[in-house]
Amino acid sequence: MDVLSLYLHIPFCRHRCAYCDFNTYAGMENLIADYVTALIAELGCAAAGLPPNARVHTLFLGGGTPSLLPLSEVSRLLSAVRDGFPLTSGAEITLEANPGTLSREYLRGLRSLGVNRLSLGMQSASPEDLRILERGHDFFDVVQAVKWARQAGFGNLNLDLIFGLPYQSLASWQRTLELALDLRPDHLSLYHLTLEHGTPMNSWVQRGLLPAADSDLAAEMYEWAMARLEKAGFEQYEISNWARRSADGRLLACQHNLQYWHNLPYLGLGAGAHGFAAGCRTVNVRGPQAYINRCRNGAARPFPRTPATVHLTPIDRATEMAETMMMGLRLVQEGVPDRAFRQRFGVSIEAAFPQEIHELRTQGLVEWSQGRLRLTARGKMFGNRVFMRFV
Repeated sequence: MDVLSLYLHIPFCRHRCAYCDFNTYAGMENLIADYVTALIAELGCAAAGLPPNARVHTLFLGGGTPSLLPLSEVSRLLSAVRDGFPLTSGAEITLEANPGTLSREYLRGLRSLGVNRLSLGMQSASPEDLRILERGHDFFDVVQAVKWARQAGFGNLNLDLIFGLPYQSLASWQRTLELALDLRPDHLSLYHLTLEHGTPMNSWVQRGLLPAADSDLAAEMYEWAMARLEKAGFEQYEISNWARRSADGRLLACQHNLQYWHNLPYLGLGAGAHGFAAGCRTVNVRGPQAYINRCRNGAARPFPRTPATVHLTPIDRATEMAETMMMGLRLVQEGVPDRAFRQRFGVSIEAAFPQEIHELRTQGLVEWSQGRLRLTARGKMFGNRVFMRFV
């Protein structure tokens, strides 16, 4: 293990959105201080077992709504990370934020603490879309947040958008994307709405209170977005993600998410967090109070376990190869290089997955290009069909 990433889950929200199936909780802000103390304790346990050659090159505070943390608590967390983990020079430090929770002073504070990448949950510019999603902000909040973030010195800013919403028209989606482009973000994440079991929105659709998704319209939205973003100078590097290049020519891709897509090790800490390190998948206890209790009272455990770990699954070679294909093929330009696959597993992609590759190539979903297997233009539209071949 040389370079790894850290994910810290912040489960608190002011309101749980209708489409959300993440491990989030509304009305528990009174637990924030105790939760941060518990997270610092878990960081200490993980750091104690870290291999001596390990270095951390990305840190991601996700949620939930991490921007609900007071600056003092963000400071405590970042200090604990720096005290326990060897960060690389220029490590990417991302914080997810709801635009309706931000102020100019808060963003200045984040930047002074070393947060250098901001991800804003814009989702839509349409008031109707935001109402259906039950988002706690409007487009004016997004405009203000972007302005304040730039004034605070953030040079790497992402906007999340969702398409394929109930009642959303192509024209409405186009307007949302155009308004997002007017804000000149460095990175855009465009997600097709997925109705997850147990969410209010899924229940509304099942009961006929909202229309089911129009898959043809959603495909048209995605195709239009790909063409529009290419024209705007963005490069699509992953099936749902686009980035600009910086002044020095670097593609401002999310380095933390690239760690996932390359199927490389990361520690997932916090309530309900998932991780992959030392050849094992880890899952933490979900409830914030249960998490606090475990970290407060738990004894040290062998790496990568922590007192909060409730499941640990060793990953065998065949599973790791399949997951490397499933994740790597999301990278629409890079794909999965055969040389890197051979170096990692001692076998070529074709030898490891002869039937799968043959079928996917026959269907026109993947292609070989300069020694790497990647999605075709058709494959981008039917990515899940490709990924499921490696499950």
